[in-house]
Amino acid sequence: MEIVSVDIGGTHARFALAEVAAGRVVSLGEPVTLKTAEYAGFQTAWEAFGTQLGRALPRAAAIAVASPISGDVIKLTNNPWVIRPPLIKERLHVDTFVLINDFGAVGQAVAQVDQGDFLHLCGPDVPFPDHGVLTVCGPGTGLGVAQVLRTADRYHVIETEGGHVDFAPLDGLEDQLVKRLRKAYTRVSAERVVSGPGIVAIYETLADIEHRVIPRIDDKAIWAAALDGEDSLAVAAMDRFCLSLGAVAGDLALAHGANGVVIAGGLGLRLKDHIRNSGFAERFAAKGRFQNRMAAIPVKLITHPQPGLFGAAAAYAQEYTL
Repeated sequence: MEIVSVDIGGTHARFALAEVAAGRVVSLGEPVTLKTAEYAGFQTAWEAFGTQLGRALPRAAAIAVASPISGDVIKLTNNPWVIRPPLIKERLHVDTFVLINDFGAVGQAVAQVDQGDFLHLCGPDVPFPDHGVLTVCGPGTGLGVAQVLRTADRYHVIETEGGHVDFAPLDGLEDQLVKRLRKAYTRVSAERVVSGPGIVAIYETLADIEHRVIPRIDDKAIWAAALDGEDSLAVAAMDRFCLSLGAVAGDLALAHGANGVVIAGGLGLRLKDHIRNSGFAERFAAKGRFQNRMAAIPVKLITHPQPGLFGAAAAYAQEYTL
């Protein structure tokens, strides 16, 4: 069965044709990326995809949206588009559709992509177990968290708000980091540190320790300087970020009773070489009496180029083709 798969974020909307059957994604076509700022809304972007394709679109859609999915009106967080689920069939001329949160789609992708779409980070370098829970966490604009429960005959994706658990400082430097963040936020959640914007507070805390006076710069500039290696303070902030990511991922895995962990998201992919060579693994496993158990959990990075599109299609396949 052919469907249209869509992944809508704050800046871009991605479209692709997908083939689904028997609850799984058979193939995913070449994606088309459109800038959301250049289109009045989802319907006009959908029509533009059809025009680029040069053919009538399938009457089935899988739509992943960077927003909570609830109610009759969905307003995207970083995008002026408004999506009204009751009108989707009429406006897109489809007979069936699924609408899923973007990180729920990532969880669907984790459940269905090939083993070759994962990069080993730490723990045993073995495939994930066939049964049990996988913790999925992805640092980006925030910190997305999901669980994938795999049983003998199928899987279930459980979307969570795990990125909003309290951040637990583990040393004096992180005590200072939390103190800084508490001035702006009464409660410091994990995603205030382990997310793209979180690098700013880490960078500024390190600057304070060295009594440096630095101009305020945004997270994109700090990440660029860190990844280029041109700013030693930015590199140190990136190293600290990887430590914190390891600690948070370990906490989530422990809370979920996971037997596998997946790091997802574009930022995770950009950091793949740094994560493997940082203290991520040590922080992940450093859970006191459970250290041996944590060290036995395989931790991998999903490297599929379009997990949102793939996962949206997988959600449709699970809903309509089983």
